[in-house]
Amino acid sequence: MAARQSEQRTPDEHSPLIANRENAEAGVSTSSGDRESRLSSRIACRLYTSHFLSTWNSRVFEFGAVLYLATVYPGTLLPMSVYALARGLVAILFASVVGYYIDVGDRLQVVRVSVGRLLQRLVVAASCAIFYVLAIGMPMTRVVNLILLATLTFLACVEKLCSILNMVVVVAGTDHASLRRLNAQMRRVDLVCKLLGPLFIALIDGISTETAIIVNFGMNICSIAVEYFSIAKVYDEIPELQNAKKMPHRSRPEFGQQNFFARVRRTVFRGARQALNDFDFYFRHRCFLPSFAGALLYLTVLSFAGQMVTWLLSAGYDSTQVAVARTLAVGFEVLATWVAPWLMGKIGPTRAGLWLVSWQITCLTSGLAIFWRFDNQPFLSASGLVGGVIFSRLGLRGFDLCAQILVQEGIEAEARGSFSSTEAAWQNLFEICSFISTVIFSRPDQFKWPALISVISVVLTGLLYVMFVRIQRGHLLHFPSCVTPKRLHRSRERALERISSFSDF
Repeated sequence: MAARQSEQRTPDEHSPLIANRENAEAGVSTSSGDRESRLSSRIACRLYTSHFLSTWNSRVFEFGAVLYLATVYPGTLLPMSVYALARGLVAILFASVVGYYIDVGDRLQVVRVSVGRLLQRLVVAASCAIFYVLAIGMPMTRVVNLILLATLTFLACVEKLCSILNMVVVVAGTDHASLRRLNAQMRRVDLVCKLLGPLFIALIDGISTETAIIVNFGMNICSIAVEYFSIAKVYDEIPELQNAKKMPHRSRPEFGQQNFFARVRRTVFRGARQALNDFDFYFRHRCFLPSFAGALLYLTVLSFAGQMVTWLLSAGYDSTQVAVARTLAVGFEVLATWVAPWLMGKIGPTRAGLWLVSWQITCLTSGLAIFWRFDNQPFLSASGLVGGVIFSRLGLRGFDLCAQILVQEGIEAEARGSFSSTEAAWQNLFEICSFISTVIFSRPDQFKWPALISVISVVLTGLLYVMFVRIQRGHLLHFPSCVTPKRLHRSRERALERISSFSDF
């Protein structure tokens, strides 16, 4: 009897994250028919709160880690390069496994662990503890120092994998208007954190690196409870999050009484086969072109990240000017979260994406032309490129939002995690290629070649998206009725008749 009661108390996919005694006794659940009640301001506030804390902590630590590594290992970019490359490679190798877990795992466990509401915060806190030990200059051997650096790299890889999740689609359901509104609001949160998070930790780091690490550590520890209970309440109030998932027709790992090495080998083979299946599904899907086009945009050094900032400082910019330029760029990115939804409401996401990627190509090619034309005047050429990059951010973020909407609306629910994780793998691959470009062309006077590669990747993005639009719509442009092919043919015939009659006369 006790065993039966214990079994009944065991949480499953239908169990709320936070026990709701009133609902359990009365059997009351949130209505799934009323979209407005499900997307009430209370639910949205909790979702945005959890997302803000998660994004804020990630952005602060992402930029802070660069500052900490620069302080601990001065005069070299090797530790930071290894750190960044390892994160990207791990995301490529294991993103499919994480996506498969999101697709087939119980949402109860996915929300508690995989989202990173708990694990990601603990990983960042552990990284901050190691950074602090290194920053205070504690005596240690070279071997211990290398072990700590390797541990930091491993924790960075875990933190990267924990960030792969998308629950907005399930919250919004089939309501495309709600999906667009939630995505736009989430993107605004992302961009605000991207702007203020690095500035916040940089100001504290200017006082003391040790103080910045302690603040970073404290924020992660304090936000665990708020993040977890906010997302748990969302899980409890959205029925779709508690519904059983449709299991894709894929075999799940079964572990028998085999020896350890046989199980490891079998797991590796299953993972490799799963990754190949995911990539095959990705390339065959109708949403491949917009997804791959968006991923290709990650092959860029024109983003006010470490590579471009370092080059700007060598070209005559000071840190204040770089900060102002970066702020303007993020301001245009935030503006895109209003422009893109408005434009999608007017002409649809497909045509809006075409307009926005065209804007991005125009701005970057103009900036690159000025950069190459005035190559003998470093500050002027750099300013031209900076201006092009700033204005292009409107097209970049707007196109990214349009592509995201097209992918989310076109992917089957049971394969959404695998598709998005494969997309993330391509994003990380192209990001790694951007790192490699600055490794090969490492001198500031060679920056024009990585910049050219970046613009070429944007042009290729536009061409891929044009192919998608042509396939989806059958045409690229809407012509007025006065310039339709039939009207043009009639006008040409009349003109020829007039010319013929005039020549006869």
